[in-house]
Amino acid sequence: MPLALLALAIGAFGIGTTEFVIMGLLPEVAAEFQVSIPTAGFLVTGYALGVVIGAPLMTLLGTKVSRKRMLMILMALFVIGNIVSATAPVFGVMLAGRVIASLAHGAFFGIGSVVAADLVAPHKKAGAIAMMFTGLTVANVVGVPLGTYIGQSVGWRSTFFVVAALGVIGLLGVARLVPDQPRPEGVRLRHELAAFRNVQVLLAMAMTVLGFGGVFAAITYITPMMTEIAGYSASSVTWLLVLFGLGMVGGNLLGGKFADRRLMPLLYVSLGGLAVVLSLFTLTAHNKIAAAATIFLIGALGFATVPPLQKRVLDQAAGAPTLASAVNIGAFNLGNALSAWLGGMVIAAGLGYTAPNWVGAALAASALVLAVVSSTLERRTAAASRLVAAHHPEPAAAPAAARH
Repeated sequence: MPLALLALAIGAFGIGTTEFVIMGLLPEVAAEFQVSIPTAGFLVTGYALGVVIGAPLMTLLGTKVSRKRMLMILMALFVIGNIVSATAPVFGVMLAGRVIASLAHGAFFGIGSVVAADLVAPHKKAGAIAMMFTGLTVANVVGVPLGTYIGQSVGWRSTFFVVAALGVIGLLGVARLVPDQPRPEGVRLRHELAAFRNVQVLLAMAMTVLGFGGVFAAITYITPMMTEIAGYSASSVTWLLVLFGLGMVGGNLLGGKFADRRLMPLLYVSLGGLAVVLSLFTLTAHNKIAAAATIFLIGALGFATVPPLQKRVLDQAAGAPTLASAVNIGAFNLGNALSAWLGGMVIAAGLGYTAPNWVGAALAASALVLAVVSSTLERRTAAASRLVAAHHPEPAAAPAAARH
């Protein structure tokens, strides 16, 4: 069981590296293709939108094969996309390669979440999901800083070749270590789609869009913000990304630990704290030490929401969770795309490189409001169910003698 979760974490490590490393290389890519920083930001937005589209599409295409085989197919697609990016002659081809790689992202994490949860006891599901996502968070401590360093030292194309190699390792890990889990019998497309009629599933996905979108509003433009505002050198961005990654690792582990116990209170604290920290980032970005501490907190608070939101979707879509799980991963990246676009807009409007932090704070605060709404509706539904049960008690079982 631990080895299977390790294999999923390896695949998540490669995917996490390619998703986040572009943020440390935006100036280099923009310079080579002679585009502006906001235009280069479309490499973040395009990837995120590809995840949104690819999550349900690839999950539905994989309904006829085993989950293990589909995970292997997705890793192969990921490798191809990164090779296209590494060899792109023009910006449009680079963007296409990012989209190709992104098509594997949502389905891999969605199917992988279901596989991970199925490997453990019910009370450990969030912890198992968090273990898989540890690969994504560790990518920000090791993969992203290393990829940024390689890109700044020997060229950004080398970074994407390295990422493609990580994808190959992930593919081999899944092939070797993940048990072959056939698609559950009796589950049809209509069962998977039925989950989207559950208002709690939709609210959880909306929280995902807005909450993690708040993180990306700031982090997408971290390089120009830190070099132009805080006064860091370009090479220092590598270590700032390490701090962000360490925060993500810590937040992910805490989220996995407490989501199995106090899921909604955890969301209140993490989303509320994220909104406050992002607001403060507009001030702390002007001081090197304060900016570094803030980046760590953004990573921790942002990723503390991931295991609980993924578990909430799985719980609410019990019986046919695969598509809902994958779509929720797409929701994370829809938030990324939305926030990267909004952040680029406020920068292009002349509001400065710290302006995206206000966008992120507003998104995180909106997610907190939805969390309160979700919890309130759940309590009212539970109270109504108890009231109905009190007025319509189950008939008492007939005595054994009467049944005969």
